This record gives sequence, C-alpha cells and structure tokens, in this order.
Amino acid sequence: MERRDLLKSAAALAAAAAAGSVELAAAQSNEADAALFPGFRTERVATSGAEINCVIGGAGPPLLLLHGAPQSHASWFACAPELAKHYTVVAADLRGYGDSSKPPDGENHANYSKRAMALDQVEVMQHFGFTTFPVIGQDRGGRVAHRLMLDHPDRVTAGAVLDIIPTYYLYTHVTIEFVQSYYHWFSYLRRAPQPENELKAQYDAQLARAANDVQKEYARVMSNPETIHAMCEDYRAGASIDLQHDAADLDRKIACPLRVLWAEKGAMGRLYDVMTIWRERGTRVTGRALPGGHNLQEDVPDLVEQEILALITG
Repeated sequence: MERRDLLKSAAALAAAAAAGSVELAAAQSNEADAALFPGFRTERVATSGAEINCVIGGAGPPLLLLHGAPQSHASWFACAPELAKHYTVVAADLRGYGDSSKPPDGENHANYSKRAMALDQVEVMQHFGFTTFPVIGQDRGGRVAHRLMLDHPDRVTAGAVLDIIPTYYLYTHVTIEFVQSYYHWFSYLRRAPQPENELKAQYDAQLARAANDVQKEYARVMSNPETIHAMCEDYRAGASIDLQHDAADLDRKIACPLRVLWAEKGAMGRLYDVMTIWRERGTRVTGRALPGGHNLQEDVPDLVEQEILALITG
C-alpha cells in the first residue's frame, strides 16, 4: 500500500472511530436522560459557536437551567421534572461540558469565555422559539447566567445565581481563605496538560466506583479527556478574558429581578457578605441562604423550586 493510501485509510478509520464514539455517547446520554428526566426529550442544537446538548420538557412559559462544574445538565434531575409542571424547561450542557461540543480554545481562551457560553444559550432558546426567558444558574452556570443578563438584557426576564460570588470580585479580593476553600480555581489554571492528566486519573477512579445513575452519568462525561480540557479552559477563561469583559462592565448593573441563593454549609456564605456584593451588581436583588451544600438543586430541590417559582411569578 502506498503512503498516500495508507494515510487515507488511517484517516477513514479515525473518522469512523470518532463517529462511533459520538453515536455511543448519544446512546448513553439518551439512556441517562430517560432515567433522570422522565417525559423530557434530548436535543442537540447547533449554535454559531458550538453544538449544545440539552433536554426539554413540560409546557408553558420557558425556563432555562444551567449547571456547574464538573457536572452537566443532569444536576437538575431533582428540580426539572417538578418545574416542568409549570414551565417548558430547558436544561442544557454548557459548551465543553456533558455531551455538548468542545470547540478549540481560541485566543486568550475566548471560546470558553462566559460571553461565548451565554450566546450559546440565547441561541438554544431561540431555536425552541423563546425570545425571552428566565435563567437559573448554579456554580459555573451562574457565571454564565451573570454574563447572559449583562450581554442580553432584552432576553432575560429574571435570573437566579446559586452559591457564587461574581468572578471579578473573587479574583480582585483574593485571600488565603478563598485559596484554601477554592484551590481548584488555581490548580486548573496551570498550563495543559498537567491539571488535565491529574483530573483524568481522578475521574476514571470515580467512574469505577460510581454507585447510582447520577454518579455514573457525571463520571461518564467527566472521564472524557476533551471534557476535562474544556473545563480547565473554562477556568482559564475566568482568570483572563472573562476578567477583561467584567472590568469593562463594572458600571453596568443587572436590570432584571435577580435572586441570589447560597449554601448555609458552604464557603461563600462563610467568607463573604453575599447579598451586599450582589447588590452592587444588580438593581433588584433578593436572596437568602438555604440549608444544604454547594449543589443546592440536588441537596434541597424543594426549596430551590420554591425560590425559582417565587422569582418568576414575582
């Protein structure tokens, strides 16, 4: 076989393997969604910068739910079915996470900026016919929601952020207590592939010992090396291009009603005056601490649902 033919054959085999991997991931995603989101359907939406995996279910006005790291849309399994009794609920994987696509890094990590991630979600909701909608984001999803409310104020009718402080504030008020509580923020910033390699071993171990459907789904998507790298890029963007975007918008405030929720057992409420900080970033800010840990939507789903309904209905 000539070298040219050999290269063509190798390329064809690689393409077939990649296609097979995509098909396998789609089958696994659909199976997990059927178990965790009864009555929802799985969709893959092409945006201008990525392909976003999501589930949609329910009827009525729209509601967008965004997850944190290192999770996926599956983190909303305890809330979404109940919320779907009142709303058309879209729970989406952020770009790079779950079964969404993993774009190249871009200059200065631009393809993992919260601006790019927020635009994805606007285009996802537009795909489903929703020009305006409330957005609820936990952890990294809350940072995307924050940017979405600033960049697309005409789109967002109300927003909630769960267990976060604005990124710009955190990086401009670094304390030893913050570093000790959120050391991974700094670990993931290291040059690739050192943090990626360490995380790969960690998530492979989690996959081996996963005991229930949720743990297995988290471990499945996070054991993918491309997802691990994308998550690190998300954090690298947070310490670079996101700070530039945030600095340019310090004089702008979130105009829509904003609900701020944080964990009584978490570090944010212990280290920061959460409400005072967020009131500097919005014009109509309400909120409170909830019992439970960082993943409030999993720990106290009933309370999170109540807060979401109260926010949306006014």
